[in-house]
Amino acid sequence: MIEAGSLIRSLSGRHAARNFHTFVINEIGRAIISGEFPVGSVLASDAVMMETYGVSRTVLREALKTLEAKGLVEARPKVGTRVSPKSRWNFFDSQVLAWHFHAPADPVFYSNLFAVRAALELPAVEGAARHRTAEDVRIMKYWLHQAATAGDSVEQFGLASLEIHGQIAEASQNTLLRGVVGVVELLLALALTRQPETLQAYCAQSIENLEAVIQAIEAGKADAARDHLAAGIELDHKRILDGA
Repeated sequence: MIEAGSLIRSLSGRHAARNFHTFVINEIGRAIISGEFPVGSVLASDAVMMETYGVSRTVLREALKTLEAKGLVEARPKVGTRVSPKSRWNFFDSQVLAWHFHAPADPVFYSNLFAVRAALELPAVEGAARHRTAEDVRIMKYWLHQAATAGDSVEQFGLASLEIHGQIAEASQNTLLRGVVGVVELLLALALTRQPETLQAYCAQSIENLEAVIQAIEAGKADAARDHLAAGIELDHKRILDGA
């Protein structure tokens, strides 16, 4: 797992401190998701990968165990480590989702992400409108201000927006709905790196939508909150799918 916001931070070139273990996981994981290591292919031998990534056998084995836990690979006796079918990949793993940011554009996959986002986040915002506390609303308004004052900082805008979506899930009082945060982060990162000539207009519209969502949550208006969030999802959908 990676910390929420790590993908957004990477957009400005700021990466979290890494160690050899996470380095190898990221290198192999991205190669699998991008298709460089196709489904069904067998990864290189331990000796070759140790030399390629400059790590010890212990580090490599631990990295492969992590990837196996995410469903990306499977170790087979006398065969080696094979890339698993996509049906076994854990697409709700935030790291697996983040690796898709670096993969070739896939409109079908993006559309599926939006379907999952709507299925999780629309009920979440309705729940937030019913169960929100004054503290929930205060936190959302704080991050809305951070987004509105981000200026040219894509990182500040993205992280602040992500925090709002995370707090909506938190306020819903349904912990299972927090699974949407990784999906939102990937879609937000894609939206922020599409059509740079219209980025400021996109950010302004996003802030307007989020403000309306928060106002509806504060007022306890579940239907209005759902409608305003749906408008925000549609904004992202159009921006990403038009640029795919």
